[in-house]
Amino acid sequence: MKTKRFMAVALTTALSAGALYGSVATADTLDTVLKVGEQKTTAATASQKRIDKIAQETTDLLQQFKVVNKEIDGLRVYNRQLEKQLANQLAVIKDLDESIDGVTVIERQIQPLILRMLDGLEQFIELDMPFKLAERKENLEGVKSTMDRSDVTVAEKFRQVLELYNFEAEYARKIDSYSDTLNVNGQDREVNVLQIGRIALVAQTTDSKISLAYDKDQKAWVEVDGGEYRRAIMQGLKIAKKQATTDIMTMPIPAPEAAQ
Repeated sequence: MKTKRFMAVALTTALSAGALYGSVATADTLDTVLKVGEQKTTAATASQKRIDKIAQETTDLLQQFKVVNKEIDGLRVYNRQLEKQLANQLAVIKDLDESIDGVTVIERQIQPLILRMLDGLEQFIELDMPFKLAERKENLEGVKSTMDRSDVTVAEKFRQVLELYNFEAEYARKIDSYSDTLNVNGQDREVNVLQIGRIALVAQTTDSKISLAYDKDQKAWVEVDGGEYRRAIMQGLKIAKKQATTDIMTMPIPAPEAAQ
């Protein structure tokens, strides 16, 4: 009996140990499975993050590609426009080159013309009535002094000469007066000069006692009848100074000569 009871206790102990061992083995396997599952989940999560990152990078690159494509299209349009502008500019440059060649020829022709015009104007002033003679000669010398200057263009030189001609033309269309000093009877006297275009040039001393007229034939100032012209010259001086209205004036004007 004792022997049987011992064997039963031993068997029970063995079964309990086996069950305990089986439980421990099952727990270890379950932990291993769980760890592997966690590792797979972690790996899957990391893989998904990489996939998401690659997808986002791909989307970003696609957007950049679209933007760059638009910029390229814009640059192509801009380049085509620049090519047209460049072609037009080259055409303009060609025209300018041809114009410059033409201007060079014209300049060679204009420069002698300007000098001839100045010489002619100088002779004209010398032969003309001597009104404002110092001023006119000074203006002429001022323009002549620019002829040898390299910093003054031919166009500017020509403009100055034309301006002188315009001044001379204006003198023939107006009544003017100014103060001057003339030799009267061997004595320098202050006079008021009256210039009526290029028709008459008369003067009167400041005390109005002596009246003078320029004689083209004699190329000199000559005294005129004070009784006949004195009041007319005084009236003409007032008209020139805007102190009286324009009126008929009797002036010592030489009679026109018959044409030869």
